[in-house]
Parts: sequence; structure tokens; C-alpha cells
Amino acid sequence: QTLREILREIDPECIVGIREDPRIAEQQFGNFQSHHSIQDNKATRSDFGRFFYRFPDGGESGFDVYNRVSGFIGTLRRDSDDLLDSGPSSSSSSPSSSASSTLEDDGMTICIITHGLSLRLFLMRWFQYSVHEFERSYNPKNGRVVVLKPSQDGGFKLSEVDRIAMGFPLYKKQERFRLMDDYSLLDKTRW
Repeated sequence: QTLREILREIDPECIVGIREDPRIAEQQFGNFQSHHSIQDNKATRSDFGRFFYRFPDGGESGFDVYNRVSGFIGTLRRDSDDLLDSGPSSSSSSPSSSASSTLEDDGMTICIITHGLSLRLFLMRWFQYSVHEFERSYNPKNGRVVVLKPSQDGGFKLSEVDRIAMGFPLYKKQERFRLMDDYSLLDKTRW
């Protein structure tokens, strides 16, 4: 549904490809769900920790989703590199070849449509946030567009508005940069 609405606003000549990938689906809460059991499980998850708690009866933990998203990121990078390396195709006049011919000149936009938890775990993996930083973060509002912008070092950065709204730290304030100087960050009893 969301993709259909987005596609209504985009010139088909600009679309290089569309792919559905189950690795960025939302967390699975298990089989034979009842509202009451899901609420009980979510309360237990809050006490245990959202990242490592696995929902019973076939459900997933945040860690499981993180692993799925990690595989997706590898494919995303390979596919993007392959597309950019292929360059313009002079033997075809299809819309996708005209779009690919402008990639190196105009840049490329990748639109990923997913749910809140999967998005936060994608960002956790992409920016190497710690479990603790993930636990303190928040899902964006439903339907919210979250933007990663190219940075001067050739990578990407999360827009300031999105970073603040979701509760992620500034890049240089991430725990991974502070661990060498502050071992107390490893003390999970303070979480």
C-alpha cells in the first residue's frame, strides 16, 4: 500500500528497480497470538530488554531482526555498487537504462519502506549503535520519512531531526567511541 502511494508521485523514468525483501519485515511476534498474550510478552520484553527478548511460539528477538537487516544491507550495497559499475547502457532504450545513465551525474536515491523496529535496527547496524543506544531509541511515527543524507566523508548521516526524534546519539558521542575511556558503559545494571 505504501509503495503504491509513493510510486504515484515518482516519474517512472526515474525508477531503476523495485524489489521486495522479507529481511526488512517487521519483527515476528509468534504463532497463535492473542491480544492478552502479546501484551504480557511486551511487558516482559520491557523488563528483559527489547533487543535480546525473543517472543515465544516462533517469535523473534530484536537480535534476530538485526541479523536479517544485516544481510539486507550487504545485498543493498552489492546491488548499488553493481548498478553504479554497470554505467549507461547504449543498447537499450528502456526507462531503467535511461535512469541508470544519470546515476553517476545526478546521484541515486534509494527508498526503503519498512516498519519502525526494523528501521531502528537498520540504523543500529548501519551506524554501529550499541545495544544500549538501541534500547534508548524510539520508533518514528507511522508513515514518517527518515532520511540518510550523504556526508562529506563519502558515507551517510542520519538527518538531525530524525536522529533527535528517535533518540540516537551524535556520531562522535556514540558509546563505541567512549568505551576505551569509560568502562562503566559496560555495566548493564545502570541501563
